[in-house]
Order: sequence, then C-alpha cells, then structure tokens
Amino acid sequence: MSLSQQRRFPRRRTSVGASRDFVTGVLVEWELHPLVEDIKLCVSELATNALLHGAPPGREFCVGLHRGEELVRLEVRDSGPGQPAVQRPDDDACSGRGLHLVSELADDFGVDDHVVGKTVWLVFKISSAPDPAPLKTPES
Repeated sequence: MSLSQQRRFPRRRTSVGASRDFVTGVLVEWELHPLVEDIKLCVSELATNALLHGAPPGREFCVGLHRGEELVRLEVRDSGPGQPAVQRPDDDACSGRGLHLVSELADDFGVDDHVVGKTVWLVFKISSAPDPAPLKTPES
C-alpha cells in the first residue's frame, strides 16, 4: 500500500497552522493517530523554517505526506537557497532548536537539494508509534 497527499501553502504566518491542520487531517484519514502529535510538531517547525528562510516573497512552500507499509514520510519543499543544518544554540538563545527537535522525533531525517530549492524530509516508522493510552473510565 502506498498513499500520498500534498498541499501548497502561501508564504504567510497562517500557513503554519494550516500545515498542521493538513497533516492532522491526512494522518487521521490514514488512521495513524499515534503519529499525529509528533508529525504535527515537526511540520510546524519545518513550515516555519520554510516561511522564514526558504520560500522567497510571493512564493509558496509545499507539504507532503507519503505512506508506505511501515513508514510515513513528511516533506516540506521550498524554492529558496541555502542548506538547513542542525544547530546547537546556547542555552539562552531564542531560536535555532527546530531541526534538532525534529531530528530527535523522527526515525530518519535529511535534505534533498533541487535545481531550485530543497526538500527537508522526515521519516516515521509506523510500527514504532506507541499506542495511545486507553481512556480511563469512572469504573477503572
């Protein structure tokens, strides 16, 4: 089984929340509830980076999700220059932790360069996703 969905977003602040809503909807449709929170956090970081550093004014960025039997791949593609890198900011720094965070949450992480722009991608193993905690009822 292989499924794929993608959506383009304008270079606007509201696109970060729209990206989260998009991946949440797709993952729920695919019944991958245990991955929703991690992937939602990761797309927030990657979409913010695309917005701030990747997509030039007037351009868009693209968020894609691809599902195989055992993996989900999240991709954020933009048309801007530069190569993102995991940073080790000082403790009092206000930014610079996003790629470190997503690289820790994902099972694999990388950047593909294109003639114009790049794609930052993360892979999550479906089997490694913890089952959600059972809801407690008054009888439990």
